[in-house]
Amino acid sequence: MNNLKLYTEVPLGLKLQSNSEALGFSAFDIERNRLFFVSSDNLVYTVHLSSFHEKGAWTKALASADVDNIDLEPGDIITSFDYLMEKEALIVGTLNGLLLLYSMDTNTTEVVGKVDGGIKCISPSPDGELLGIITGFVQILVMTHDWELLYETALMDLPEGLDVNENILPNRFEYNICWRGDGKYFATISDVGNSMPSLKQIKIWERDSGLLLASSEPKAFAGAVLEWIPSGAKIAAVYDRKVENGCPSIVFFERNGLERSKFSINEGNNAKVKELMWNCSSDLLAGIVECENYDAIKIWFSSNNHWYVKHEIRYAKQDNVRFMWNPTKPLQLICWTLGGQITVCNFVWVTAIAQDSTALVIDGCNIHVTPLSLSLMPPPMYLFSLKFPSLVQDMSVDCRNSKYHLAASLSDGCLCIVELPAVETWEELEGKEFDVEACHSETSFGSVLHVVWLDSHTLLAVSHYGFSHSMDFSKSSLNEGGFQGFYLQEIELECSEDLVPGILTCSGWHAKVSKQNSLEEVVISIAPNPASKHSAYIQFSGGKIFEYVTKFGSSRGSLEQELQNFSSSCPWMNVVLPGNGVASEPLLFGLDEIGRLHANGGIVCNNCSSFSFYSNLADEVITHLVFTTKQDLLFIVDIVDILSGDLDMKYGNFVQIGTRKREEEIRNCINIWERGAKIVGVLHGDEAAIIIQTIRGNLECIYPRKLVVVSIINALVQKRFKDALHMVRRQRIDFNVIVDYCGWQAFSQLASEFVSQVGNLSYITEFVCAVKNENVIEKLYKNYVTVPCPEGASIMQVGDLQHFPADNKVSSVLMAIRKALEDHITESPGRELCILTTLARSDPPLLEDALKRIKVIREMELSHSDEQRRLSYASSEEALKHLLWLADSDAVYEAALGLYDLNLAAIVALNAQRDPKEFLPLLQELERMPTLLMQYNIDLRLKRFEKALRHIASAGDAHFDDCMTLMKKNPQLFPLGLQLIADPAKRMPILEAWGDYLGDDKCFEDAATIYLSCFHLEKALKSYRACNNWSGVLRVAGFLNMGKEEVLVLAHELCEELQALGKPGEAAKIALEYCGDVNGGVNLLISARDWEEATRVAFMHRRQDLIKAVKDASLECAGSLISEYEEGLEKVGKYLARYLAVRQRRLLLAAKVQAEEQVPSDIDDDTASETSSNFSGMSMYTTGTRRNSAASVSSRATSKARDSRRQRKRGKIRPGSPGEELALVEHMKGMSLTVEARNELKSLLVCLVMFGEGETARKLQHMGENFQLSQIASVRLAEDTMSTDIINEHIHTLEHYTRKVRTEVQNSDAFSWRAKVFIS
Repeated sequence: MNNLKLYTEVPLGLKLQSNSEALGFSAFDIERNRLFFVSSDNLVYTVHLSSFHEKGAWTKALASADVDNIDLEPGDIITSFDYLMEKEALIVGTLNGLLLLYSMDTNTTEVVGKVDGGIKCISPSPDGELLGIITGFVQILVMTHDWELLYETALMDLPEGLDVNENILPNRFEYNICWRGDGKYFATISDVGNSMPSLKQIKIWERDSGLLLASSEPKAFAGAVLEWIPSGAKIAAVYDRKVENGCPSIVFFERNGLERSKFSINEGNNAKVKELMWNCSSDLLAGIVECENYDAIKIWFSSNNHWYVKHEIRYAKQDNVRFMWNPTKPLQLICWTLGGQITVCNFVWVTAIAQDSTALVIDGCNIHVTPLSLSLMPPPMYLFSLKFPSLVQDMSVDCRNSKYHLAASLSDGCLCIVELPAVETWEELEGKEFDVEACHSETSFGSVLHVVWLDSHTLLAVSHYGFSHSMDFSKSSLNEGGFQGFYLQEIELECSEDLVPGILTCSGWHAKVSKQNSLEEVVISIAPNPASKHSAYIQFSGGKIFEYVTKFGSSRGSLEQELQNFSSSCPWMNVVLPGNGVASEPLLFGLDEIGRLHANGGIVCNNCSSFSFYSNLADEVITHLVFTTKQDLLFIVDIVDILSGDLDMKYGNFVQIGTRKREEEIRNCINIWERGAKIVGVLHGDEAAIIIQTIRGNLECIYPRKLVVVSIINALVQKRFKDALHMVRRQRIDFNVIVDYCGWQAFSQLASEFVSQVGNLSYITEFVCAVKNENVIEKLYKNYVTVPCPEGASIMQVGDLQHFPADNKVSSVLMAIRKALEDHITESPGRELCILTTLARSDPPLLEDALKRIKVIREMELSHSDEQRRLSYASSEEALKHLLWLADSDAVYEAALGLYDLNLAAIVALNAQRDPKEFLPLLQELERMPTLLMQYNIDLRLKRFEKALRHIASAGDAHFDDCMTLMKKNPQLFPLGLQLIADPAKRMPILEAWGDYLGDDKCFEDAATIYLSCFHLEKALKSYRACNNWSGVLRVAGFLNMGKEEVLVLAHELCEELQALGKPGEAAKIALEYCGDVNGGVNLLISARDWEEATRVAFMHRRQDLIKAVKDASLECAGSLISEYEEGLEKVGKYLARYLAVRQRRLLLAAKVQAEEQVPSDIDDDTASETSSNFSGMSMYTTGTRRNSAASVSSRATSKARDSRRQRKRGKIRPGSPGEELALVEHMKGMSLTVEARNELKSLLVCLVMFGEGETARKLQHMGENFQLSQIASVRLAEDTMSTDIINEHIHTLEHYTRKVRTEVQNSDAFSWRAKVFIS
């Protein structure tokens, strides 16, 4: 669904040497990009195509051309003409049979040879190796480029008795040679001997041997028009259908001579096709059609086996127009007239789908209209058609208002306007064709090149006047004033007919030119400003952008230079208003011919093939850019990312490289399954679809996940829950998106609105079944959600959530849905089943509540009391089956048992298809039991032990043993048992059993307390002793009235046990207080390094020997600590130096790896390399990246085993290992002084001062302080360098950080152990 648009047209005139001279033949030099024309006076004109690209080229009266003369004999004329690239010269054939080689560089003519009968046609093969010639004697000569004749054969079967040397060709242009694209075959068309003169035959010849390969049936071909498509699939010719009283048809033949297809040119019966020519890409067929009043160059295009007339350029008959395609540019057409007027026409394919997703396909005089938002109707089908007086050249639509306006410029210079009703009413127009009248105007509009709508009654157009194919220029008031060239003009529109709603307005339009600006440069494209009704953006050659602004009260508009220019000419240009809360300034997008997509003053992509825009609000505010690349990838880009410049970080170079960032690629990139497919349109809003068209012509509609999620989020923002649910179901999106976008708390408050909007209970049931306890927005769709939740939507009052379970999404949401169903949906069987679904799907399932509702329904059925209300509920059997379908049948059966309703349990078991042999004996046995015992046994079966204990405790004293057994098997029931049983005689066994359990569970403190409460002192003493609570042991010994000797023995035993456990401080207390052992107590205090307490006890007992022992021990400890701190300082420096070396080398390796991973932006799939960075697992000795290979891929079990080994070896530092950095840092952190070490150090300093060892104390404090400062500084330095990629040799040093730490932590708790008297 594309239209062929003529976007630039540059005419130039050749100054011929005489008035009677006329151009005849042409040739093209691909290497030097120049044209050759030969005139009737045997003059050769050379024109360079670059002269058509000069600024203001059309303003020149005549083109600069080199003129050369080819000397011929008097009366001899040129009959054929071409350029030989291998010889870099022109090959010329004459009427007298001369074959000349003319060199343009040396201006010399070489006679190659002479052919009897004259030369009628010369055609070089595509590869330049051979030259085909048709002589006047109906002979085909094929020779090499060295002029060696390969063979000669007759073109046609001559009648008997006819002399072959007689010139039988009736005119100059009756015969033709066309080659297949690969040069292997060539075709000719000639008369059929012994038949009617109007019958001709196509023959296909083999290149090397000259053998006739195939021939067509004799047909009434028109002239010698014959053209082989460059791809080689078919040969185009023309049928003359005058005998059938019909217009000519273009017919296609296969290589075997069989007719393949044909189509009518849809002109008058007297029309004639004079010439056909394919473009170099084989997709466009152009031809000259001679009509009654004019000659026209028509361009046809085939799609889905239908031939469209895509463009028409009309010329006066006296111009005798000719044309050729540029052999290197498939969309450049070069036309010229006999009088020397040359025009270079540049075409471009533009999408036929308007911004509102309406397809408007040009096909000759018709525009086929298809609203794709209503139906994706494949071409060539359409909804209805608009028929215009002549062929449509260009069009523009305005769909910004409720009405739909269409403007079309025609090939005869007329302008047509159509006003259509709203798109929603177009279904009534299906299959109809509407005739459109041309606008009434007193002046001509010239030949319109570009046209856009400014508002519903104003057009802005670029037109040209004074050229040979400006059909109505003689009527133009401008031409009468001597004006010529291109003009930018505003056209005011007015309709004289009454506008009827719902009806097309195709006539009665009047137009006049209100403002006019002359143009000095070539206009590439024009686009309206979506932010203003009185301005548009004009792109001139080179990508320069000007803004045109209407000036009221003036005859000219204003053109102002725009800051957003393109770096090159962009035939495809769009102006959009960006959305998502960004600036409202229009944003210009342009795509040039080499695939560079320009936007916001830069280049978005270097390999783009087509692009379009998507709006999630279905208006002119654009939120996403969608485009395809030459590698057949479809990308979806947020407009916000383009404005913020985050494209490289999020999307890379828009090139798929192996498996790089696979998740990112899936999110932003879609592989197009058919090569060459392009975007033709987008369905905006909730549809969220992209329409692409394949080369075959088929339309495909895809729904990218990114756009679908964005449209769902947009519906949720607007609280359109019904539309959001429909999109979720249609596109198979996780239902939890609806709940998780603003949080389940917010959705719970809006559950009633959700239920009211959706209304469909089946949809609500489906939604309820899909709710799960995870946030899909943060996991599954976190990369798709770019629109933040509106402020306040997720903030709820605490009181609003008091009825919902905390931190349980499923239960809270389903409770809110259930409440909304009960409050807003009338009673019905469907509502009851939906409520049962909310109960069954809760977390955990509320099966008992569901069974209670079913039980109520069954009781209503049995009672027959309220028949009307019973009909508003589902039957109990249906409800039970629904519940069994939703939940596990065993769980439902157990829930029924938990209700202690044996009849209900039996019904559930039967509907669950359980074996009666299994459940009937159990139910019968339970039925025979007393109620409490029945409940007790059911609770035991269901493992509801608390309820079982309550029931068995209520059953009487006879079942106390069962109570004890239950509590012993389930110790968590002991507190409840003590609450339920108040008899002191029964509570004691319970307490003792509880204490025994705690003792067995190693909870000796709690066991001892329990034993004390039930007066089992011996067990309490054992429990205290088991947990080394010597204080508790001695307290219980006092309660037991143990003797002094027994207590002393017990104290000695406890003292030894504490020493063995490494608790000398506590052992010292027992030795001093219970054993009276002063010597042993002081020695134990010294072992505990409690220096101050040891000194106090020694002085209290006035023991000089003990005082000396404490002094000697303190001096020895101080010396040992000083040595340790010196060694620690050395280790800190060594570890830090090693860390910095490892870190520096790793940073250098990271920079090297990153440099190797840089990929050029223009790389394609064939040259893309897979580079994976495994830097996080690199050793410091690694010199290159680790490539992915089969040997490097470990299994999951191997990975787990390796992780466990790392856990065991975490304390070790392995040089060169990947974790060496972290191991060094952790080791330095582990060298810090603990709280106990600081307390012991403070106590030792006090003791040394008391014993007069001030210098030793000063030295100890100095060494300890230096060690602590160095350790803290090294850790801080390591942490700072881990978070940066640069290591400064002057700043990142231990000395610098030590000074910094010293000033910061002087008064911190970490240094409170220091004695102020020694602080320097």
